[in-house]
Amino acid sequence: MSQTPATDALEARFRRLSALSGAAGVLSWDRLVMMPPGGAEARAEQTAALDVLAHEMLIASDVAELLARAAGEPLDDWRAANRTEMKRRHAHATALSSALVEAQSRATSRAEELWRPARAKSDFTIVRDALAEVVRLTQEAAAAKADALGVEPYDALLDTYEPGGSAARIDALFAELETALPPMLDAVIERQNRAGGPIPLGGPFAIPAQRTLARQVMEILGFDFAHGRLDETLHPFCGGVPDDVRVTTRFNEDGFVAGVMAVIHETGHALYERGLPMAWRHQPVGEARGMVLHESQSLLMEMQACRSPAFLGLFSGVAREVFGGVGAGWEADNLHRIYTHVARGFIRVEADEVTYPLHVILRTRLERALLSGDLTVAELPGAWAEGMRTLFGVTPPDDARGCLQDIHWFDGAIGYFPTYTLGALAAAQLFRAAVAAEPGIPDAIGRGDFTPLLGWLRTHVHGKASSASTDAILTAATGAPLGAEAFLGHLKNRYLDD
Repeated sequence: MSQTPATDALEARFRRLSALSGAAGVLSWDRLVMMPPGGAEARAEQTAALDVLAHEMLIASDVAELLARAAGEPLDDWRAANRTEMKRRHAHATALSSALVEAQSRATSRAEELWRPARAKSDFTIVRDALAEVVRLTQEAAAAKADALGVEPYDALLDTYEPGGSAARIDALFAELETALPPMLDAVIERQNRAGGPIPLGGPFAIPAQRTLARQVMEILGFDFAHGRLDETLHPFCGGVPDDVRVTTRFNEDGFVAGVMAVIHETGHALYERGLPMAWRHQPVGEARGMVLHESQSLLMEMQACRSPAFLGLFSGVAREVFGGVGAGWEADNLHRIYTHVARGFIRVEADEVTYPLHVILRTRLERALLSGDLTVAELPGAWAEGMRTLFGVTPPDDARGCLQDIHWFDGAIGYFPTYTLGALAAAQLFRAAVAAEPGIPDAIGRGDFTPLLGWLRTHVHGKASSASTDAILTAATGAPLGAEAFLGHLKNRYLDD
């Protein structure tokens, strides 16, 4: 007879919940990539049914009883961590009614569908009312979770994406970045202006060739196409499940830089998912720790490894062969200047690593204001434009390059944005620690061998899954909890030091 009957029962329940979540994830991927427009209503019905079914399985009366009984059972460290994650998810779920869960699912499905034509036409009014309903329901959910968890409403939402995260911690780190980045940005742009811009690469760049290049780069990074695929969509993302990872990007014939870097970013996410421990594949403890570490893995690949001289030396040859490029513009040094060019741009997913945190700081401020009611949805375009002017000195010329560029809020992901910049900080810490532990990593990257880097990440990040907190994982791997020092030092070394 098992000594852990309650834990056994909980693990069986959560295994089924994992399957439901995976099915919902693949349906979501299909909606954004493959589904014909006429399928929207049916897909919203399917998604809402799965969301409510999963919610009701999690809040069933026996779950609280099983959690109480499991507290007295003898568990090893991983099973104990799994029980902790179960309790956290149960607390989030029981704060919400099934009716609210269903309403949120339907509202976000509608907002997502309207966001596409709104973005294409650069007309925020098309989706304004649908977003207002998403925000209203999010405010209701945040208030309920805040009461249940004993935290502020924004912290309750943040905990969904980064367990234990807090606005106070974010404010402290963002304040450090806001002090350091604007003068650094001025200095970097001035330095680049003195040096002159890179040699432009003349297009057009055929989309089929860009697909070929993207797949080759994914294979170099270590992506396994037997357990994943690459597709195209309006907003790049990584979805699916660890054994079936769906990477998406968008291509533009005018240039291949943004499309390839988006692929690298999403492949970083995919490699994390694939590296999660098989033994805990369908349990909460076996999932990614949170979005800070998830974004650290995408940004480590995109910003740290693949904008390095070592990688771009390799990449220049691959790109030249794919596109038939000739001339000095295709040399590694020029591609390095292209991929490390810093500018005050409008689009977050195309931003350089110096300005990227400022994009995230703006979005974090706006979503907190929306949640608190200090900013109405109708005021969002104007507030966005003013925020860009204040932080960047530029004003978006239209909604498509302003508040319509990201899908997150329309998808209900309020509380997600801070994890991008926190992930960039973690990426710098982790890459520095990896190279210190394995000094041959840069040379290996230059040869197209990501095995040493990926092996280090498998041991110190991927394989840890949710067995410990983000800070505990970072401290064990790098010697310190999350901070800004490594990131700011990296920017100085790459952009300002000779």
